Amino acid sequence: MDQASLIEQLRIERPAEPPPRRAVGWWAAVLVVGIAVGGALYAFLPRAVLIQVAVAEPVAGAAVGPSSILDASGYVVARRQATVSSKITGKVVAVGIEEGQRVERDEVIARLDDTNARAGVAQARAELEQARANLGAAEVAFANAKPTFHRNEQQLARAVISAQTFDTAKASYDAARTGLEVAARGVEVAEARLALAERNLDDTVVRAPFAGIVTVKAAQEGEMVSPISAGGGFTRTGIGTIVDMSSLEVEVDVSENFIHRVSTQQPATITLNAYPDWSIPARVIAIIPTADRAKATVKVRVGFDAGDPRVLPEMGARVAFHDSKEPRGSAPASAVAQQAVLVPKESVQADGDTGVVFVVADGGVERRTVRLGAQSAAGQVVLAGLTAGTRLARGDLESLTDGSRVRVEE
Repeated sequence: MDQASLIEQLRIERPAEPPPRRAVGWWAAVLVVGIAVGGALYAFLPRAVLIQVAVAEPVAGAAVGPSSILDASGYVVARRQATVSSKITGKVVAVGIEEGQRVERDEVIARLDDTNARAGVAQARAELEQARANLGAAEVAFANAKPTFHRNEQQLARAVISAQTFDTAKASYDAARTGLEVAARGVEVAEARLALAERNLDDTVVRAPFAGIVTVKAAQEGEMVSPISAGGGFTRTGIGTIVDMSSLEVEVDVSENFIHRVSTQQPATITLNAYPDWSIPARVIAIIPTADRAKATVKVRVGFDAGDPRVLPEMGARVAFHDSKEPRGSAPASAVAQQAVLVPKESVQADGDTGVVFVVADGGVERRTVRLGAQSAAGQVVLAGLTAGTRLARGDLESLTDGSRVRVEE
């Protein structure tokens, strides 16, 4: 074997190197993480909500006055109202009132059965005549006894009669004088008894204590009425209720946290729930000097500047208190009187006389509270909180929150 073969046998065979593997696993992990992050961003980041947009339009002739520094709700009440009843217990024979009727002071509104009262008056008059007759007899007796007593007094001075005879004459004179005084007092008693009987007769006529409007007719002919509470349930305690409409005012409960904003004679505006577009000038009458512990409120009385037949007792009302330093009847320097606007009903989440709208601006929405007026087929009137030309979201507002991103549906 030659030398070349031997050297060939000594050669070490190296194994072939495997081809390099591609980094498939690393790229797969990156892809999975990217998908997860994208899903999380899609799930948690705010998405633009597709909405429709409406524009607030001005309402001609409707404007809101000066801005308020405090609002409160309450009811219309009458400071002067009475449930009229009789002074005596009796059966009603006539009722002369109906609901809505106006009555004047001392006007007859009902009559009770007066047969017993008239009989009492007749008896009292007879007793008075008898007392006057007794007085006449006593006057005659006294007139007869007086000269006899004076004559006996003179005869006793001349010792013509005895002292015993004089004492008898004096006793007769004193008895006649006392009888006259008793008879005079009897006439006074009889006159007082007659006056009482006539007063009882007058009490069978029920009269209006003041001028006003009848709001309730409680009794009918044939029923029994009594000034005290009925025990059996078949006796009325009143004829009807009369309200002095000139004494109407609004009572509101103001939170004790804001009562410092209210003062007497402070200007205010009353809005009735029945007439939401009617702003009524008013003024604070008084602040009741006590708080309600349960509600943490203080009662405030607000009076109308002028009466109106549309204002009725127990109507719901809202009072806006204005800054007393601002001139009455003009808008304050900090806020210009707002024009009422008309918006679609679908753009408002109403809650009584207030509501919530979403104003569209810069690709998002802003939640705003507004004061509502009347609602009609044309839409919802907004009295405060919006200006004409404002763009509002309409439709399904439940999916919107303050600051939501939106896309406008063309």
